[in-house]
Amino acid sequence: MTELKPHAAHWGAFTAVVEHGRLTGVHPFARDPEPSPLLQSIANAVHSPSRIDRPYVRRGWLAGDRAGGAPRGGEPFVSVSWERAIGLVADEIARVRAEHGAASIFGGSYGWSSAGRFHHARQQLHRMLAATGGYTAQLTNYSYATGMTLMPHIVGSNECIYGPVAEWADIARHARLMVCFGGMRYGNGQVHSGGGGEHLMQRTVRETVAAGVRLISVAPVRSDLPGEWLPIRPSTDTALMLALAHVLLEEDLADREFLARYTVGFEHLAGYLRGAEDGVAKSPAWAAPITGVDAERIAALARDCARLPTMLTATWALQRAQYGEQPFWMLVALAAMLGGIGRPGQGFGFGYGSIAGMGTPRSEVPSVSLPSLGNPANSFIPVARLTDMLENPGGEYQYNGQTLHYPDTRLIYWAGGNPFHHHQDLNRLQRAWARAEAIIVNEPWWTGVARHADIVLPATTTLERDDISSSGRDRFIIAMHQVIPPQHQARNDFDIFADIADALGVRDRFTEQRDPATWLRILYERTRSAAARSGLEILDFDRFWEAGFAEFPAPSERVVPFASFRQDPAQSPLRTPSGKIEIFSETIARFGYADCPGHPLWLEPREYLGAPKALRFPLHLLSVQPASRLHGQMDQGTVSVATKIAGREPLSMHPADAARRGLEEGMIVRVFNDRGACLAGLVLTEDLLEGVVMLPTGAWFDPLEPGSPGSLCVHGNPNVLTEDIGTSRLGQGPSAHSCLVEVERWGGPVPPVKVHVPPPIAEA
Repeated sequence: MTELKPHAAHWGAFTAVVEHGRLTGVHPFARDPEPSPLLQSIANAVHSPSRIDRPYVRRGWLAGDRAGGAPRGGEPFVSVSWERAIGLVADEIARVRAEHGAASIFGGSYGWSSAGRFHHARQQLHRMLAATGGYTAQLTNYSYATGMTLMPHIVGSNECIYGPVAEWADIARHARLMVCFGGMRYGNGQVHSGGGGEHLMQRTVRETVAAGVRLISVAPVRSDLPGEWLPIRPSTDTALMLALAHVLLEEDLADREFLARYTVGFEHLAGYLRGAEDGVAKSPAWAAPITGVDAERIAALARDCARLPTMLTATWALQRAQYGEQPFWMLVALAAMLGGIGRPGQGFGFGYGSIAGMGTPRSEVPSVSLPSLGNPANSFIPVARLTDMLENPGGEYQYNGQTLHYPDTRLIYWAGGNPFHHHQDLNRLQRAWARAEAIIVNEPWWTGVARHADIVLPATTTLERDDISSSGRDRFIIAMHQVIPPQHQARNDFDIFADIADALGVRDRFTEQRDPATWLRILYERTRSAAARSGLEILDFDRFWEAGFAEFPAPSERVVPFASFRQDPAQSPLRTPSGKIEIFSETIARFGYADCPGHPLWLEPREYLGAPKALRFPLHLLSVQPASRLHGQMDQGTVSVATKIAGREPLSMHPADAARRGLEEGMIVRVFNDRGACLAGLVLTEDLLEGVVMLPTGAWFDPLEPGSPGSLCVHGNPNVLTEDIGTSRLGQGPSAHSCLVEVERWGGPVPPVKVHVPPPIAEA
């Protein structure tokens, strides 16, 4: 018997094909013009040998090893019953809170988790920890943490980071030049947080170019979208922007009227551009040896930007580097000098090509979401400071003008994410991770975080439960029908947390006496009511569930960022201290941060191709988002596995760099620096700047010697190589893209990849 059921993932809506209780395939949503190939990995992944089949406890922890100190990851696990596992978790939460306080429990749970908005592991975990007494949470995110912290100081909000941003239709109609710092990648445009019914990026970009917009990708790697490629050394975009601004200033091409009426502090930047602070004019001749871009080409681009209606964009990736505040701040300043901010299709925007839905029309209706509970502990850290927190209990640090202190972390509870995928310097993280007394993980698969846990609880995948997919960047809400029964002994996160809350005496506070079916109906109807208040009608819950989706009509009015501010800055001021765009920020200047002073400027990263360290490690590593999966999700799926070389993640390199090292296509190579090393399979391409190598993130962490920090990752996880430092004391975001490495041929036997099968299991 064959059944067809609607469902969704972050990479798109689909119909699941079920035969005799087993998922055998998927069909993309009929309304999706550009469905993602990642959908084809779903059936293989859900029935993968890497599924966690029952609750497990690390053998040493079960025997009483609770003091921490020994790195996890190398010890066998012992299976236990669900009843015992829930009791162990509840007892440990109660003990740690009683002995060390609520802030000593860290509710990590950072990650994309599922597209379902009710069974979203992060929200469910935080709700349980809040209901039971509090925890330390994470502030901002890995995607654009630095921009989130900076932009309220500069333009008064974060909307320019995650949208709505200028729509592609307006860019096509009103711009004639679009300069994309960091480039744009089609694969990124196929991923929605919360799922999506439509993928439109390829079509909208093609239409924009056909309308006569000149598209320039400023990046170390050639874009897979149409347009010109301007190769640039990684982490030098700020220097290029400063040189463009210098030309505008010296040739009197800047929009002085706009700067005077809508901005404050331009005189500080102008003085810096002319060398008033350091005696160095930030001219194209100055920028050329830093960026690798010819000085004449820089000057010509600046004149084109001044001559043509221009849209400036930057990917989120640019701020994931040391001093990542600077390119975002300077992009705003450069757009202000051009004077297009507030005009349709002009000005600046972030995130085009970083995620789906950026620049597509959308109604301002909240997506379906589970309400949170207040956190009694009122404790947080910036999201990327995980290892610092574990290494420095009680330690002082700076963030956004505040002096804060790290909590004394004794228990880590993680669900819906994998720090052994997304965090930097994994060998350092391994050592710090050992300091916790208990680590609890809900996870469907034996990922890196599960292998480094003390208690592992098997969670269902989205396919094993009912849910609702909803994204603020997409106009479809998708009914996610349960496709197959829970596999093995897997349970829904809601049920797991309800039982933990019950053991701690607060079940009703967590569940509000509602089961998942009741919650789904309530959450959908809340969104439906919000839509009605905005004049938008969608199906009621029963008809939605039967149809498999609900659709918002496309909005009739275009979104033009900063339009009301441009029309009347006095009546519609920005939420900055001055009410204007702050090219110079008195607030940031008062913080006294040498690594992020009061206006944008060039600060030399300690790891880039112009740094002294490049003499030892002469290749700049880009750890990009993979085209074959979402971060680490679906690494065991067919699409991801097909891209690997002898089971390793592919490393892209320019042929000239390979020739200098005696390397050939398909070789297994060792990628290394002072922080660690990994194996990868070599791919040669001329679509990459010389001196740059590219290794996608998301290969599941697979050390040759599990439990031994510093061990070679045989699978190709680039975060054994990336440095774990904050972008600055202002933003404290991740600096993954400031990373130098060397590459050499792997000469010995190639060790097997073992991470896609379970770790050692011992008898109780």
